[in-house]
Amino acid sequence: MEHSAGGVILEDGRVLLILMRNLSGSEVWTFPKGHLEPGETAEQAALREVSEETGFDCEIASALCKAEYSFTRGGRPVDKDVLWFLMRRRGGDGVPKTPEEILGKKWYPLGDAEKILAYKSDLEIIELLKKI
Repeated sequence: MEHSAGGVILEDGRVLLILMRNLSGSEVWTFPKGHLEPGETAEQAALREVSEETGFDCEIASALCKAEYSFTRGGRPVDKDVLWFLMRRRGGDGVPKTPEEILGKKWYPLGDAEKILAYKSDLEIIELLKKI
């Protein structure tokens, strides 16, 4: 099982999404997330990944949910879980530190985000956010 963590920045009814390439090379809008580094907590990984992928320094407002899913990488099955955190921006210049990974980023109202998100777990996050 691979372990990852990610952050959802919600401001004024809008969420920040990033545009990346998935394993098949297609462009996909999603929330910032990534693997836990050795010795890192899920909270530390989520804050680091959001900073790297969005250029914003954040703080964790609360735990949001845990997503679990499976996919194939290089012909091998992979089981993964992602701990998601709701975050608030605290600073940063908004310039991604990993420009080779991030093709773009944009704030979307929840209803618009729901229309462009492809991953089931991302859509489940939108449903949770609608209840906040």
